[in-house]
Amino acid sequence: MQVRKQPDTTEDENAMNYFHNMLTALLAAIICMASTTQISAQQSPAAAELVQHVIEAAGGNTKLLKLFRMKEQYNSGTIREASGTPRTSVVEPPKSWWIDAAERGEEPAKIAAWAWTLGALTDPESKIEVIADVTDNETLVVGLQVTATVDPPLDMYFDKKTYQLVRVDWRDDIYRFSDWRDYDGTKYPTKCVLYRRKSGAPWFFHEILELERLQELPDGLKR
Repeated sequence: MQVRKQPDTTEDENAMNYFHNMLTALLAAIICMASTTQISAQQSPAAAELVQHVIEAAGGNTKLLKLFRMKEQYNSGTIREASGTPRTSVVEPPKSWWIDAAERGEEPAKIAAWAWTLGALTDPESKIEVIADVTDNETLVVGLQVTATVDPPLDMYFDKKTYQLVRVDWRDDIYRFSDWRDYDGTKYPTKCVLYRRKSGAPWFFHEILELERLQELPDGLKR
């Protein structure tokens, strides 16, 4: 009786193992590159870590405000008025801000809104660096500077314990934020005071009275 010889599979198995190992190494390299790119976009691991803490403290990236309506009041001067000028705005920072049906055009308040909604930190084109800690109103705050997507650079400072936004330095002004509120899974400051950088004197007061997240642009408004 003739015994049929079993095929030798050693070479085939070696080839399969080789290609499997190559594929595994390639996938690992791709993952490593993606991770490096993400860190590079934030400029450093320290900046990336701080951004992560800030976003988590606000409720997470998916809960950040992208398009919203707010009832607000404001006044110019050196003191906050109990009943400032009321208005209702629809805001989609950093590009759009409507009062009634009118878009405001070039307006620094759009960048300020982009800062306090933390959109400046999540834009993939933003370059972010850690800047020196400072003491603001007897509170130690940690800083991040945003460039590439905003000019001049935007300096943002956060409470070192809560990671909530405390202050923004931009152009000729210092914005100080306070009275945080929870809304629909996120946190936001209801009050802001603007100070002149050179003199340190307050000159504008803003307060959000009501906030509504929007899923789409209201009728009558155009981007």
